[in-house]
Amino acid sequence: MRGLFDVAGKNVLVTGGSRGIGLMIARGFVEAGATVIISSRKADVCKEAETELSRFGTCIAHAADLATDEGIDSLADGTAQIAPSLDVLVNNAGATWGAPIGEFPGGGFDKVMGVNVKAVFLLTQKLLPQLRVAASAEDPARVINIGSIDGLRVSSADNFSYAASKAAVHMLTRQTAAALAAEHITVNAIAPGLFPTKMMAHALDDDAARRRMTDKVPLHRTGTPEDIAGTALFLSSRAGAYLTGAVIPVDGGVSVAK
Repeated sequence: MRGLFDVAGKNVLVTGGSRGIGLMIARGFVEAGATVIISSRKADVCKEAETELSRFGTCIAHAADLATDEGIDSLADGTAQIAPSLDVLVNNAGATWGAPIGEFPGGGFDKVMGVNVKAVFLLTQKLLPQLRVAASAEDPARVINIGSIDGLRVSSADNFSYAASKAAVHMLTRQTAAALAAEHITVNAIAPGLFPTKMMAHALDDDAARRRMTDKVPLHRTGTPEDIAGTALFLSSRAGAYLTGAVIPVDGGVSVAK
């Protein structure tokens, strides 16, 4: 069982890796000895994250706007140059939008579905040659899509396009897993719950609001970087090599709460 969770030496791409859950996952891989490429729409933020993570190991930043075909092409081409053999692709970059029903704009649907679903599929497709080089029966290449518990249960927020997009990510994960299993490429999804990210800062920075939110979590706390990074490392290591098409809730029990 020695080395069961080892990912040292693997080449990893984490989209949206400059902040939030993406940064947590990227740091986990860097500290575990992987070579990690991170992407972000904002070049300055991406570079800051590269500087931060490079204190722990090897991290390379590539700014790209995955809402555009040009951004997807740029990231795929840049990744291929750095890592002709890509062991792990983490599709984490995402967008959200909130507005009451009756006032929700069409643009809010288009933007969120484009980044959260279309870009996940197109980037995975673009990087198939590099994933195929890394893939083997003993050690498959891995694709990890970041979904959400809002794609598993009805959210209390008016995030119609976000919830729909994450449910789509979960189904896309299963469909892609079925298509790529014969090529020794596994595809799984992580569905995070409450984590201290920029998206949730408005609520978690207020003590009373934080207590109200964590009281709804059966484990009575927010997720930590170790929680989300640990799941990604499991999926990318020998320990997770026989798993594909799964959607793993990392939510403290919210998705099964009575």
